Amino acid sequence: MSGVNLTRNEVVQFVLRISLLSIVTYYSAKWLIRNLDPSNKSKKKAIDHAEEILRKLSPTLKKSAVQNLNEYEMVIASHLVVPENIGESWDSIAGLDDVCQEIKESLVFPVCHRDMFAGSALYQPPKGVLLYGPPGCGKTLIAKATAKEAGMRFINLDVAMLTDKWYGESQKLASAVFSLAVKIQPCIIFIDEIDSFLRARNSSDHEATAMMKTQFMMLWDGLNTESDSTIIVMGATNRPQDLDKAILRRMPAQFHIGLPSEEQRQKILRLILQNEKVAPEVDYVQLARMTAGYSGSDLKEICRNASVHRVRKVMKNKEMMSAVRAVANGVQANGTAGGSLANGACNGVAQNGGLEFVTPAITMEDLVESLRSMKHSKYTTGVLNDARIDLD
Repeated sequence: MSGVNLTRNEVVQFVLRISLLSIVTYYSAKWLIRNLDPSNKSKKKAIDHAEEILRKLSPTLKKSAVQNLNEYEMVIASHLVVPENIGESWDSIAGLDDVCQEIKESLVFPVCHRDMFAGSALYQPPKGVLLYGPPGCGKTLIAKATAKEAGMRFINLDVAMLTDKWYGESQKLASAVFSLAVKIQPCIIFIDEIDSFLRARNSSDHEATAMMKTQFMMLWDGLNTESDSTIIVMGATNRPQDLDKAILRRMPAQFHIGLPSEEQRQKILRLILQNEKVAPEVDYVQLARMTAGYSGSDLKEICRNASVHRVRKVMKNKEMMSAVRAVANGVQANGTAGGSLANGACNGVAQNGGLEFVTPAITMEDLVESLRSMKHSKYTTGVLNDARIDLD
């Protein structure tokens, strides 16, 4: 038998070369795969944003929970909202007093005062809350106000974030949603337009989508076995009939947010216009009666357009335009004094050379004209079937 005699040093050198080549090949392939991933840059930005958010939460979180977050949990954490940064509160909602009170009693109070009935296994917030109703009626607003009132962390889950081109990555991201929520609890996982993600399953679903839905529901149900977990999945939709029955079963607390009644519309209009300069002749009762069938967002758009209508009147009025130009010239000529003059103009009154400019108030005429324009737009786009545009 013929062979090649190798010394011990030659064998060691050969093994070292093979090991070095394997290491170089491994890291080269890893670098290549990472750079071929089109979502790599967005993931890096998401992780950087998540680190910034977690630094704000670190005083109230356990250091071990923050330090042990994996890559997938950091991506989910980029959509985390700190309660202190939520601008909406119960005061931002008008006309939904009964719904808000029920949410306070069944959700917020058990979260904030769990120690009052520590021996009760039933005194705990629901694991799932569904807000359903027509669009623009305040479902997302209620979710944010709930997180603000209860002092809970708020994950505004973007469904597109859970999709990934690589096989199995979507399931890992779905799992990271709940593992992150457990580490930063109490937490609300909010899914807007939940019907687009967790709609009824059928045989035509893509394999990856079906697996992601199944993974999400398995993890969601697994939370029920952990009595100490304070994690609430909250969804909003205007198509509750499209949701899977298994999802509806996991959302026992369901609140219908319907179109506001006449009394509710009056409260909403007063809330929207409370910080605006409004003419005394504005009749909220009549305006609420004229806006039957309009949502809260429609009412806000009517008021916004009416406010813009003031600018049109100023531009059409030559005397008012000359006053505005005189104020602007005074700002440029007077320097520091002009700065205070500009502030006066922004607040409503400015005087220069005998001219006085007063910011006009929102009148009933502005609101009616704005309503007429919106009603015509709704009819043109098919939202309203009634061709009549009678506002009297």
